Amino acid sequence: MTNKEVILTIEGLKKLEEELENLKSVKRREVAARIKQAIEFGDISENSEYEDAKNEQAFIEGRILTLEKMLRNAKIIDDENLGTEVVSIGSTVLLRDLEFGEEFKCTIVGSAEADPGNNKISNESPVGKAILGMPKGETVEVSVPAGVLKYQIVDIF
Repeated sequence: MTNKEVILTIEGLKKLEEELENLKSVKRREVAARIKQAIEFGDISENSEYEDAKNEQAFIEGRILTLEKMLRNAKIIDDENLGTEVVSIGSTVLLRDLEFGEEFKCTIVGSAEADPGNNKISNESPVGKAILGMPKGETVEVSVPAGVLKYQIVDIF
């Protein structure tokens, strides 16, 4: 298995580091206490609290390993020094939907910190791929399951 480069903004790096620290220092202790308490109930072979706590422990340990790997393979994008000539990872872009005339802002981020609900779209998403490297004023077509969307890059911040 190859170590895939994980593209992160400085904000995304901080969030992952905080999550990792919380899992290691808080969640591990909480689940260990739950396991200890469940063992005190007696027979663990039919103890649902014990099973639940062990499952949570396995999830936490898996997430810790995933985060550590992501942080080891992180490539940090310094969004303070981005140019505004073409769209790049870390750019905030104002797009106009040419079918409906609506405009919206989004920030292009690596897939690890994509959050469409907060207008952070992945560089690997159809829209992200279509606009990367494109200059202001360019019109792009994005193939999606519902058809083809057309966007104009109004501005790059």
